[in-house]
Amino acid sequence: MLRTPRTCLSLLAAATLVACSSAPPSPSARNEVPAAEAAKLATYPVQRDQAIPLTAPVAPPAPPAPAPQRAARVAMPGIMPPPPPAPPPPAVDTERYARHDDNPVQRTAEQPVSTFSIDVDTGSYSNVRRMVQQGQRPPADAVRTEEFINYFDYHLPAPASRHTPFKVTTELAAAPWNAQRQVLMIGIKGYELPKRDLPPSNLVFLIDTSGSMEAPDKLPLLKRSLALLVPQLRAQDRVSIVVYAGSAGLVLPPTPGNQHDTILAALDRLEAGGSTNGGDGIRLAYAMARQAFIAGGSNRVLLATDGDFNVGTVDQRALETLVGDARKSGVALSTLGFGQGNYNDALAERLADVGDGQHAYIDSEKEARKVLVQQMQGTLLTIARDVKIQVEFNPAAVAEYRLIGYENRLLRREDFTNDRVDAGDIGVGHEVVALYELTPAGSNAARLPPLRYGATPAPGGRARELADLRLRYKLPEAMQSTLIDTPILATSATTRPSSALRFASAVAGYANLLRGGSGLDGWDWEQVRATANAARGKDPDGLRGEFIALIDQAQALTVPTAAMLQTGRDCPHRPVRQGACTTPGRPEAGSVNRLSCQHAPTRHAPVSALQSVDALADADAAAGDFRTRGPGVSEGQVQTNLGVSLRVVDACTIQHAGNTASLQVHCSPRVARPAVLVHTALASPACKARADEAPMRVDVIF
Repeated sequence: MLRTPRTCLSLLAAATLVACSSAPPSPSARNEVPAAEAAKLATYPVQRDQAIPLTAPVAPPAPPAPAPQRAARVAMPGIMPPPPPAPPPPAVDTERYARHDDNPVQRTAEQPVSTFSIDVDTGSYSNVRRMVQQGQRPPADAVRTEEFINYFDYHLPAPASRHTPFKVTTELAAAPWNAQRQVLMIGIKGYELPKRDLPPSNLVFLIDTSGSMEAPDKLPLLKRSLALLVPQLRAQDRVSIVVYAGSAGLVLPPTPGNQHDTILAALDRLEAGGSTNGGDGIRLAYAMARQAFIAGGSNRVLLATDGDFNVGTVDQRALETLVGDARKSGVALSTLGFGQGNYNDALAERLADVGDGQHAYIDSEKEARKVLVQQMQGTLLTIARDVKIQVEFNPAAVAEYRLIGYENRLLRREDFTNDRVDAGDIGVGHEVVALYELTPAGSNAARLPPLRYGATPAPGGRARELADLRLRYKLPEAMQSTLIDTPILATSATTRPSSALRFASAVAGYANLLRGGSGLDGWDWEQVRATANAARGKDPDGLRGEFIALIDQAQALTVPTAAMLQTGRDCPHRPVRQGACTTPGRPEAGSVNRLSCQHAPTRHAPVSALQSVDALADADAAAGDFRTRGPGVSEGQVQTNLGVSLRVVDACTIQHAGNTASLQVHCSPRVARPAVLVHTALASPACKARADEAPMRVDVIF
């Protein structure tokens, strides 16, 4: 009992010593730092249109660490040490996509006319490609089917001369997803123009240099991308560079396009920092465009951003008004999207639409080269404005129809003849493809139930014409539109559809499956892949082959996995699951176990434990073609008559002989998506010593 007061006195004395040794500074000392900082800031006045600093200011030196206190080293009873600092919160995905629902099926007798604006944007496809390749299932609203379709070149015929800006083609064939329906493809191809014949261009690079752009796939990729465009510029072209962060700044005044070194040096100096004042940046960019305006030339602002505007004019309607007014004065706006995590796709796409420009998403230097070098003419020079399509279907020939895609491009019927209603533009060499799904009159494949009181037109009569196709467009300097009217005959249907129609249908099927798969009669991944493979044709740039690979990757992200391997050992942080595919016994490292697969209702069965698998047991296997990439390293594919396919990427030697091929696999903590794809390493004798250094992906597909 007598110890308690002494203990309390000791604690009180120690606390007093600590308090005395860390006395607060005097009021005069507290005022010294703010006064010094105020004096320093006063020497750096910031003007509204002053160029933002291209290098970050030097941070003040950190204050010296406080001297250690002797009393703090003593473990005192009843006093707990301070808790460790909380970990930083996880990154929040704030990407924004405009909501849209798939177009509904229309009964021709009730709504025979379909009207929409053309669209040459491709940003949705490359953005979703980035997600799929990273193992992320894209949100449905990120998928715009028309941009998927129009990403590819279909080698459509071009007009014979430049007197007509584009040529219209149509094709009608049975739908690959339902032979009782038809697909109508409408294609538009703009005339070609060599780069040397392009009129002068007045370009303003409006570059987001805010703090949100510091990631490698943002400002660094942006600078490399625009650097690819610079060598294409000529003496008659003009280039300005405007940047925006907390304030807008002019980095490069209007400069002749052939001064490549000057332009590249200005790009190279850019650094990210600050908040995002996009509204002020756009105003300054338009001021530069007006200053260097070229009559009869191409005047355009190229806005490169992640779209994360957070200060200044951030109201989207105000920005749209600003861009629309500039468009009427002859300055267009195109957008280049970069980055992930906070990407504002909805704003970037909408501003490009209002600005009579194109929207592209740059996920790599390869995509930058495609958009800014290979398709530079179409990006910079418009040959037809306000292009609208209207199709009137004949109820005697077509019972139902549905426009595939273009949900955010639909127009009212009366908008077609109203030249004051804005629509999409076509650039040099651009191709535009639109697909309709049709249900012929009298077909048993109708989706809409019959009406009790509605009259159903009988087939026949004027069924010789399937539909009437009408297009309106304006020449670049014209105020009045020109009409093209083309009837589509029912007899034009072909039993041998072109590779263009088949590949476009496969792309539409891919987009439909990513959006949930409700639009195309249950057309599954294998059928989409088979159609794309058969229609691949010439693929000099490899984009179609890349698309076919994306089908496999997207399938792995969207098809739920129920067929798992039953094992006696758990992977680290992975539960053992029972499924349709099992291995007997309790496998140990280095042992050989046979994978027995009965009926598997799902598509994927990832390896999930430390084990060896003889996936080709009791099967007549055909060994795949393995390419050697280094000592003991192979890649390839092995097929079996059970329908099992093992795909091995960057793995050690796969052992194959005769009818079997054994893979000895062990778990790795590098598991990105356990339910679908598992990153593992081979543990065979050939590479067991370097198992942790040889990551691979094993994807077992039924």
